[in-house]
Amino acid sequence: MRKTFLRLGSLMALLAVALGAFGSHGLRGVISSSDLDAYEIGVRYQFYHAFAVLAVGILLYFRKTPMLPRAGWLFLGGTALFSGSLYLLAASDILNIPRSFLGPVTPIGGLMLMLGWAALIWSTFEENERTHRSHSKEEKGDYLRQPQAERQES
Repeated sequence: MRKTFLRLGSLMALLAVALGAFGSHGLRGVISSSDLDAYEIGVRYQFYHAFAVLAVGILLYFRKTPMLPRAGWLFLGGTALFSGSLYLLAASDILNIPRSFLGPVTPIGGLMLMLGWAALIWSTFEENERTHRSHSKEEKGDYLRQPQAERQES
């Protein structure tokens, strides 16, 4: 799960750079300035949440709580809906896509992003699950808290 979030967060950031460059160089003058503003907001939020997904992946190396992966999935789904709908709205005239069905998708994505942040907050109140492959503290001894002399006696 950790590597999944690190890979997906990196992919999101890579795509945000590519989409940002495409918007800046390929769409300027092709779509209206208000559509370009919406497109840039999509890129910006994709970047923000790429870092959030990367943070979830890194946090999973240190903490294993049920809400932490949920936060990552909410960030991913919310970004796909929020930023994705803004990209399609911005290019709707070029792609001949009706705007009527895309409008409600953006706030659903935004709600998922907010729920992701709430899940991340919630995860800080949860206890760590024991999922590491090494033996438990009782079997091995707590080497971080046990003085050196006691470790040698064990």
